[in-house]
Amino acid sequence: MEQKKEDIFDRMMHLHLFRIFEPFYQKNKEMLLYLLFGGLTTIVSIGSYAWVNVGLGINELIANIISWIFAVTFAYVTNKIWVFQSKITGFFDVCREMTKFYGGRLFTLGVEELLLFLFITLLHGNSVLVKFAAQIVILVLNYIISKLFVFRRKKE
Repeated sequence: MEQKKEDIFDRMMHLHLFRIFEPFYQKNKEMLLYLLFGGLTTIVSIGSYAWVNVGLGINELIANIISWIFAVTFAYVTNKIWVFQSKITGFFDVCREMTKFYGGRLFTLGVEELLLFLFITLLHGNSVLVKFAAQIVILVLNYIISKLFVFRRKKE
């Protein structure tokens, strides 16, 4: 029988300070880690968007695509390693997994671009606030796509 390998988050739960939360963490680990890394991905996305759009004065739709590249790359790495603990190895298998991940994220990029176009370009909403609200919608859609399509575990 294969022994489950502990990651850094599992080891943190063994610390006295966090031990009380360990049963809840073990039961909801995937969702909690997705929320953690989804939140960090959102920070990467909004931070790079604000820097490119507000700081450099680049159009909001182009800035969003640039921020998307940073955020999706960060998300793929963290989702693969910690959230869904993908065991996929080998160049072609990893490429196939990345293609599905980036493909799903391209779909949600289209959704996000539509939201930004409607609420910023047409309705003149606050660029960063609209971006933040759109991220909530995107976070949920990305989890569903990753769970059901990209990192789906094959039945034993």
